[in-house]
Amino acid sequence: MPRILLAEDNRLNQLVAVGVLRNLACDVEIVDDGAKAVEACLRDQFDAVLMDIMMPVMDGYEATARIRAGQEAAGLARTPIIGLSARAMDGDREVALNAGLDDYLTKPLREEQLRAAFQTWIPTPAEDEVLGPQPAAGALDITVDLTGRGLG
Repeated sequence: MPRILLAEDNRLNQLVAVGVLRNLACDVEIVDDGAKAVEACLRDQFDAVLMDIMMPVMDGYEATARIRAGQEAAGLARTPIIGLSARAMDGDREVALNAGLDDYLTKPLREEQLRAAFQTWIPTPAEDEVLGPQPAAGALDITVDLTGRGLG
């Protein structure tokens, strides 16, 4: 289950995003400003961050820059950060990517767009990591009870 940090100050947008994230079987932690997002990312490991661009205390661009600097200084892996904004003007996406965000989605958040972003940014475990080693093709996986006490 992917662990996602949602940095969003608007309560209605939080509710929409949490609904979408739960439909995608994600574990969600919510913070309501950029400074708290920085603290959370330097305290815990997340599979991705959904970062509102326009927030009080610290906007998404500054928060992203501080997260990147903190992770680099601590030798931590780079967490994918996906910007969220109600703005859909030409050039907004490029500004976000140039500011260090990995992706940029517009609000209202839609499940299909978030699913596509996650497929790009969140590595999925290989089948054998999820299911464990599988028998070779054509091999039989049989358990035999030789004790007479039953397998149950």
